[in-house]
Amino acid sequence: MSETASELTAKIQACRLCAEQFANTKSAHSPRPVAWFKSSSKVLIAGQAPGMRVHQSGVPFDDRSGDRLRDWLGVSRDVFYDQSQIAIVPMAFCFPGYDDKGADLPPPPRCAKTWRQAAHAVLPNVTTTIIIGGYAQRWYLGEEAKRQGVTATVRNWRDHAPDRFVIPHPSWRNNAFIRKNPWFETELLPALRSQIKTVLET
Repeated sequence: MSETASELTAKIQACRLCAEQFANTKSAHSPRPVAWFKSSSKVLIAGQAPGMRVHQSGVPFDDRSGDRLRDWLGVSRDVFYDQSQIAIVPMAFCFPGYDDKGADLPPPPRCAKTWRQAAHAVLPNVTTTIIIGGYAQRWYLGEEAKRQGVTATVRNWRDHAPDRFVIPHPSWRNNAFIRKNPWFETELLPALRSQIKTVLET
């Protein structure tokens, strides 16, 4: 008998594989996996990893980056958090912690190796995947994304649309990218919003 989405969610939420690793970070925190999906989800958001605020709230993209992402997608907060419609499956389900300089650490690779294939297996209704940032783009697109880098990968977004959209992380740190690449707001985002609207209304 195949595993259900709720069964997998329970397993992910109980995961403590990185407990020792997280305890040794500057934030010295305990794991708190944030799993957010149902088998009926139509859109998959593949991000990087939760930040400290999400670690504290247990709600993905519960921050200013989430506000910007919802604007990019053209969806309300209620729609965004409707798991029957939108699945949020980052490359790591837990906040990775801070380094010695107070910056977010990268998502531990073992999380994707442990859970990502199983997560995709319980999401048979996903027709559109939003691939956010370099870590996710390298996982989904492989050597192509690794060789090109995030800017070039996003610039070539039409190569993957409409079933996959590649976008930068919606962090304020990418304001310079958005200013330097006006096509992102004038060409990519309208296509992305149109695709999301079509999928969610189907």
